This record gives sequence, C-alpha cells and structure tokens, in this order.
Amino acid sequence: MLHTLRQSPFQCDISEMLRYVQPGDDLLLMEDGVIAALNNSRALELLLSAPISISALREDVEARGLIAQISSRVVCVSYTDFVRLAIKHDQQFAW
Repeated sequence: MLHTLRQSPFQCDISEMLRYVQPGDDLLLMEDGVIAALNNSRALELLLSAPISISALREDVEARGLIAQISSRVVCVSYTDFVRLAIKHDQQFAW
C-alpha cells in the first residue's frame, strides 16, 4: 500500500498511522508532511522504526527550504516517481 502524509507531524498522530502500515508499504511525505523527514526529529525516528520505505516529494522539500535538513535515509523523489509509486501499489491511503 502507498501511504501519503500531507500534514505536519505536529498535526497528526504518526504512531496511529504506523499501526496501519505493513512490511513492504511505501510512505510518501508531501506538502507539510515533509517536515517528518527532518534530521534527528522524533517523527523521523518513529518512521524509520517501521518496515516501510520512506520518500519525500522533492518539490515540497525545496519549497519549504528544507533540502539541507532532510535525513539522508529519506529519498527525495519527483512527481514522476510519485506516479511510479501510485502504479506500484493498488491501494493508497492519505493521511
């Protein structure tokens, strides 16, 4: 399943979201959700403990001026990559 997180980690319950992820799922951080990928953040620590792949939409990271602060463990992807993720997964859940 592809999970997309649009909200800031300060406005959503990441622990609750992680109860629904399964091994092999992908999580795409977009809009204010990219804040969850900041180095040394509690949100990132929680996400990295899950058996999922984590990526962030590059355009949203750049729009917020965060490119230098994003963890190297999170892959920045383009809109084309977003489409690939959507095709890869039959189901999507937006947070």
